[in-house]
Amino acid sequence: MLTGLTIVFLGGDARQIEVINKCIELDASVRLVGFDKLENPPSGVRHEALSSVLLQEADIIVMPVIGCDDNGIIAAPFGSGDLVMKQELFMAIREGGLVYTGMAKSLLRRMSSEYGFRLIELLDRDDVAIYNSIPTAEGALMMAIQNTDITIHGSTCVVLGIGRTGFTLAKTLQGLGAKIRVGVRREADAARAAVMGWEPFMTRDLTACTSDIDLIFNTIPTMIITAQIISKLPRRTVIIDLASAPGGTDFRFAEKRGIKALLAPGLPGIVAPKTAGIIIANTLCQSITEEFHLRGDEE
Repeated sequence: MLTGLTIVFLGGDARQIEVINKCIELDASVRLVGFDKLENPPSGVRHEALSSVLLQEADIIVMPVIGCDDNGIIAAPFGSGDLVMKQELFMAIREGGLVYTGMAKSLLRRMSSEYGFRLIELLDRDDVAIYNSIPTAEGALMMAIQNTDITIHGSTCVVLGIGRTGFTLAKTLQGLGAKIRVGVRREADAARAAVMGWEPFMTRDLTACTSDIDLIFNTIPTMIITAQIISKLPRRTVIIDLASAPGGTDFRFAEKRGIKALLAPGLPGIVAPKTAGIIIANTLCQSITEEFHLRGDEE
């Protein structure tokens, strides 16, 4: 239970609604900023304006999955406008206070270091990333079906990267009967791919593997699908880049050559916000419980 804890939510998309509901269910005192336009708002919460006093009173602050940008702007699609975290607001957060987000940009990390609040990035956790890979794979599959005129069954698919998302995606495509090639950077990953029945190759050799590709799914957040690679792809190839913006594809050259290339980060919040929200909610509430249990033991 989260009884006695004050949790302040600063903006966020549909995933955040599930997190809010979970915290209410566990008896936290919930205050919302940036949700004043929400249809059917949850009962038992207080809607507040963003202020230093509010942040000072918070035991826990929950920011959206993407936190704030490097200008301090927090997206609040259910509010009257975006929220802006100015320096005096960061200063108001208690030293040692908990601030949760999915992944933090440099400003948020710098403010945490400078003012001493604890920043916890949930997407760094293996359990969250693994669970999130399921709606990511389903979303990527949806995009592939919408943007091709062939079946996934029998198609030749390249998955670049065999991390948490790449592994789940390759397994999902394999289940539909696709021929899977996996680009890896380490021999151990090549062995892992081979055991799964996929055809591994080193990403440095991607140029040699371009002749008959129908779909490329990229999970590597560095420029890997270069103009040189794109110049050798069949024109029917569709690229779906799942890496964080700006992705790992030369989108300009792909467009110039007439190859469809789509940047698709953050798919869980788009294709399955309820499921993605429940994943975050369960992890966040477990983390809060552990944090305050440890503090109780120390006292």
